[in-house]
Amino acid sequence: MPMRIVLFLATNLAVLVLVGTIFNLLGFQGLLEENGVDLNLQALLVFCALFGFGGSFISLLLSKWMAKRSTGAYVITQPRNRDEQWLLETTRELAGKAGIGMPEVAIFPSESPNAFATGWNRNAALVAVSAGMLRQFPREEVRAVMGHEIGHVANGDMVTLTLIQGVVNTFVMFFARIIGHTVDRVVFKTERGYGIGYFVVTIVAEIVLGFLASMIVFKFSRWREFRADAAAATLTDRAAMIGALDRLRQKQPQQKDLPGELTAFGISEQLKQGLGRLFSSHPPLEDRIRALKGNP
Repeated sequence: MPMRIVLFLATNLAVLVLVGTIFNLLGFQGLLEENGVDLNLQALLVFCALFGFGGSFISLLLSKWMAKRSTGAYVITQPRNRDEQWLLETTRELAGKAGIGMPEVAIFPSESPNAFATGWNRNAALVAVSAGMLRQFPREEVRAVMGHEIGHVANGDMVTLTLIQGVVNTFVMFFARIIGHTVDRVVFKTERGYGIGYFVVTIVAEIVLGFLASMIVFKFSRWREFRADAAAATLTDRAAMIGALDRLRQKQPQQKDLPGELTAFGISEQLKQGLGRLFSSHPPLEDRIRALKGNP
């Protein structure tokens, strides 16, 4: 297991222990018991962590299979034409420069210019580009886009995003159940087991808290795009990466999103306005271009 995953898991375990300790020091457990709320916070926290991280890691392990199925991507095993041969050779070159194993290379049938990378392991990833991008973009810009996706893989972005999502899931489940349990005991006066109030309030709390907490995940997702752009500029050519982003910006009004589960892994998504930008997985293309030009 890569050291960054070990360190991240150790950090999150420490956070769980710290939260439980703080609740005990503040007497939160006793306060709940005084109000008739018989809730074991430590056990609840462990339960939520198991399910919160479990769901995220299952999604990560299935990510390549889901990506191929949802996009109809064709994995190149034996190149059928010069474009496929060039794409394989380019990806092999960039993977070698980045110090990762050769990923699977695929083309998905979409006229909308886009590309994505996914996979649970930086040495067994999948990178894919749309047929439309291959046809519409110059090769040096496609190469830069592939460098961007290889950058995601080399940076371990898929794994890190999964771990952050696991932390968010854990605390959303944890606090939603505290809220549901408290309301059920204090307001609805349920003395044993769980009443309907617990289930209704918990579901509503999970929706509200999950909506708010997703801003944390999207914030990281936007930040990693700048890192992947910088990786592309290093692995390929800065001017080509700027050109690719500018071409994507020009085509943005006609661009179609990838399937929902892959939006965060594509090179771009449709522009969102106002508060919608807080829930965007990608920063505006203009901001990314400015960053590459050294004008943040």
